[in-house]
Amino acid sequence: MNIVNEMNLNFKSRSSNESFARATVSAFVLCLDPTIAELSDIKTAVSEAVTNCIVHAYPDTIGTIYINVKITDSNKIIIKIRDTGIGIKNIKQAMEPLFTTSSDERAGLGFAVMQSFMDNIKVRSKENKGTTVTMEKTLYRTSYDKR
Repeated sequence: MNIVNEMNLNFKSRSSNESFARATVSAFVLCLDPTIAELSDIKTAVSEAVTNCIVHAYPDTIGTIYINVKITDSNKIIIKIRDTGIGIKNIKQAMEPLFTTSSDERAGLGFAVMQSFMDNIKVRSKENKGTTVTMEKTLYRTSYDKR
């Protein structure tokens, strides 16, 4: 598996940047000619991961969110979304549907949504150091144009 294209993006953890992240990642993967459903899956997963950073990683401050997207020669998209926020105490518990640490009306479905739309998801976190969510999805429709 070789990386044939890659992009990096970072921005402040403001709610207004969630749609920017979703649009930028989806625009980057358009070279693979994804179906509308595949593109929608990717956009939704990115939205959920970025929203988690905004709401949970930086609850009382504005921090930076980092996104790295890679496309492989086997049409796999690898998306890493990282923050340097407060981290997750218990990843297994955080990934349970309906679990939330937020005191407002959050549903606690972010990780469940990401898992349902992507082929694979991995979460790494250290308290007071941040969290990295790595999501993978293989598109089967076309081959990457290596030009």
